[in-house]
Amino acid sequence: MRAVVQTVARASVTVDGEVVGAITDGLLVLLGVTHTDTPELARTMARKVHELRILDDERSAADIGAPILVVSQFTLYGDTRKGRRPSWLAAAPAEVAEPLVAAMIEALRDRGATVATGRFRTHMLVESTNVGPRTLLLDL
Repeated sequence: MRAVVQTVARASVTVDGEVVGAITDGLLVLLGVTHTDTPELARTMARKVHELRILDDERSAADIGAPILVVSQFTLYGDTRKGRRPSWLAAAPAEVAEPLVAAMIEALRDRGATVATGRFRTHMLVESTNVGPRTLLLDL
């Protein structure tokens, strides 16, 4: 499981002209899933994201109740080592990835996080205003 985590002043996801998820003053998480990921790993990723001390004054979303916007992002597993066209072979198929993304979101909510989401298997417009900017890559 791989995530790009950014601190944001605001972030939103729009699908077909409708805002389906939006937050202010929190974390934007772009989440990729690979073939070997498990529900346990999704729970570990949720804990890591929630407790990551990336916000102002080295605080975490758990410390201050910052909201989290989670957006599925299979392209995080794109392989660009050969040629100019990425290979997506390392990305889990949607049937595998969707329940694991849902498990990560559920684990965040179980921890008390306020979570907004994108919409799986749709063309999403993701907008964000980064703070810092602070961007980390988590690879579990």
